[in-house]
Amino acid sequence: MTEPVRLAKRVIALTGCSRREAEQYIEGGWVLVDGVAVEEPQFMVTTQQVALHPDAKLEPTEPATFILHKPAGLTIAAARALLGPSTHAEDDSSGVQLLKRHFARLESPLPLPDEASGLVVFTQDWRVNRRLDEDADRIEQEVVAEVSGTLSAEGLKLLNHGLSFNGYALPPIKVSWQNETHLRFALKRVQPSQLERMCNTVGLKLLSMKRIRIGRVPMARLPTGQWRYVAASDRF
Repeated sequence: MTEPVRLAKRVIALTGCSRREAEQYIEGGWVLVDGVAVEEPQFMVTTQQVALHPDAKLEPTEPATFILHKPAGLTIAAARALLGPSTHAEDDSSGVQLLKRHFARLESPLPLPDEASGLVVFTQDWRVNRRLDEDADRIEQEVVAEVSGTLSAEGLKLLNHGLSFNGYALPPIKVSWQNETHLRFALKRVQPSQLERMCNTVGLKLLSMKRIRIGRVPMARLPTGQWRYVAASDRF
């Protein structure tokens, strides 16, 4: 009987590469065992057919960042459970190869309230997490809010600049009507969780809200419940 061997050892025998290079090929999703990508160098093989993908590249596996169109009513933890191959948007143009390891050890900076929908970020990259955490006050978020009630011209002016909570004046933001029932908020130093209170102060009732952009990364036409990679060229 053929003794089981580590997949990395089989790749070394197949390609003549070093052990580290074999592990990079495997971790990058380039090694197929009976036609199926296996990402674990320690995976044991016997008589299976092992092949290197013809487009294989010797590159270190970079940490992944996703954006997800979170449905309303989900906690961030519940939204995290939506991430997987079956909910990957078909028109993802990032060029990032989907790997199982991308779904481990994810952080979600700038979370949304449970009742809100729209763009949320999940990342393995400490640089992205630090940027969205430490620079949160300087990153503009765009939110569309569905409201009911009557808003005077003075009320719109107050939403843009003039409201105070707990003795502290809110910073200036940009608020405009998108249509008869939806306001568009461009926020800095104000979080989406504050919008309901802001609307109530000027006589409006907040019915729903959707975040559509963080910094320079838009949600665009990403369907509800689906996700795409943030490309290396994208910047929050």
